[in-house]
Formats: sequence, C-alpha cells, structure tokens
Amino acid sequence: MLKMETVTKAYNHRGPSLTVLSDITAEIPRGDFVSIVGPSGSGKSTLLLMLGGMLSPSSGRILLDGDSLYDLGPDQRAALRREKIGFVFQTFNLVPYLSALENVQVPLFLGGMSEPDQKVRASALLERLGLGDRVEHKPSELSVGQQQRVALARMLANDPSVILADEPTGSLDPETSSQAIAFLEQVNQEGRTVVMVTHDPQVAKRAHRTLRLDGGTISYERPSRAFVSVA
Repeated sequence: MLKMETVTKAYNHRGPSLTVLSDITAEIPRGDFVSIVGPSGSGKSTLLLMLGGMLSPSSGRILLDGDSLYDLGPDQRAALRREKIGFVFQTFNLVPYLSALENVQVPLFLGGMSEPDQKVRASALLERLGLGDRVEHKPSELSVGQQQRVALARMLANDPSVILADEPTGSLDPETSSQAIAFLEQVNQEGRTVVMVTHDPQVAKRAHRTLRLDGGTISYERPSRAFVSVA
C-alpha cells in the first residue's frame, strides 16, 4: 500500500516560498490503478516523484508497505526503490549508446543479478513487448513507439510491485498510446499497483480511480469502475 499522511511540498528558490502541495492525505491500496490529473503546475509530477522516493516532502510522511520512505537513509531508500518500484516517463530516459537489451539490463545490473541471468530476463521482457527482433538496436534506431516499449520492459525488469508512470502516452500517437495503456492495464491485472499522471481524460478513464490535484490539494476523487484491492 502507498499512503500519504498530511504531505506538504514547498520550494524555496528565490523570493517567497512556493507551496505546490498542501496537506495531502490519501491511500492507494495494493493492486489499485490510479490516474492523477490536474492543470499544469498543480504538482502532479512532484507528487509522483515523492511517492517514488525521489523527492522528499517538506512535511508529512509517505509510506510504502508500512515503511516511511523519508525516514530511511538514502541507501535504504534506493534499495527499496530497486526492489519495489518501476518507473516509466514520457521522455523514456533510455541510455542512447546502449542497445534495447542493455537498457533493460541496467536495473538488473544495479540489483546485482549475474550477466547471463540479466540477458535472459531482459530478452524475455523485450519478447513480451514484441521487440524480440530489436534487442540489439539502439534507441535512435527505434521508432518512438518501440522506444516506449523498451522503457516499459525496463520498468518491469526487477518485477516491481508498484509502477509509477509520468505522462506515459504524452509523446505517442493515439494507437500507440492505447497499446501502452493496455500494457499498464495488463500488469495491473497481474497484481501490481499503478499510479499514472496524465493530461488526457480518455487515458485517465482507463484507471480504477482518478485523483484531481488543484490548488495544491486533492479536489476530488472519481472512481471509474469497480475495484477490489489485492489482499
């Protein structure tokens, strides 16, 4: 379970402090699929980074399976991210000089898996995403949709229980976008929790629930279909 307890995030760069999120409290049960929507600057990506253990709140707590993320040391938090959280971003963040196979191997290498096992795992994931004949291609040799599928394969490399997706369809055409969301639905049906930031109302409707951020707070929570959490 992901849980936010009275979470506030303020930035202090120059001039007065800017509060992006104010006193947010919410629970995301295991196996849920949540979309986060709201106007530009409402704090959607900030919230996602905090849920992923990558940006500390100014106050409040964020818990993953009972562990308070920002009460852990940096090494402990990094280990928890590797073990439990998969990320996918609009810009994909692929390493340009690595092949598709090597990009998917990166989190496996960081997790300490042997190189032969890395290759077996990465190859199987790319095959699942329909890229079995593209494993040696670098990102520049792949279409945008294929790059997104490499990013999705990398997301699953360490078999995470939580998927955090920041505008995963933002740079895709409608058909490729639908395929990407269908894949997120598939991994959610396998028991993983999915939290997705999106500006697209049609994409947001594919989730179980929608949280809207506005003015630094959650202004409404809309269930889109019946949901039963995974025990």
